[in-house]
Amino acid sequence: MIRYLRYTLALLLLVALGATAQQSERFGPYELHYSVVNTTFLDPRVASTYGITRGDNRAILNLAVREHVGEGTEPRSMQLQGNTRDLITGQALEFLEVREGEAIYYLAEFRFINEEWRFFTIDFRPEGAEESYRFELKHQLYEH
Repeated sequence: MIRYLRYTLALLLLVALGATAQQSERFGPYELHYSVVNTTFLDPRVASTYGITRGDNRAILNLAVREHVGEGTEPRSMQLQGNTRDLITGQALEFLEVREGEAIYYLAEFRFINEEWRFFTIDFRPEGAEESYRFELKHQLYEH
């Protein structure tokens, strides 16, 4: 059952990521993949398994980092901290690390107001990296 739920979460995230045009940004040999997904896209059982609260005004930030090695890429774990804010208030993000097979990704849940712009600042250091990197994102959210 847990295996099914993990597979379902990964599949739902991929579908949602495709719908929101998952993006990536290069930092030296590392590529940070990121997306913001409304939690209403998650199956209730999957959300419950990972402690994610579904709601029209709730979303998750999904991050994963891969290192370019030879002709391909390999997933890396990372140390990270970050925050999100609107024009008035901010909050620290708490990340949940999820490992499925070789995949490693990090989820952080937050609330938003319909049509608001959210600003994210993330400091991360991939496993084996000699330096830390800063990633900044601006994303507009809509209730579903």
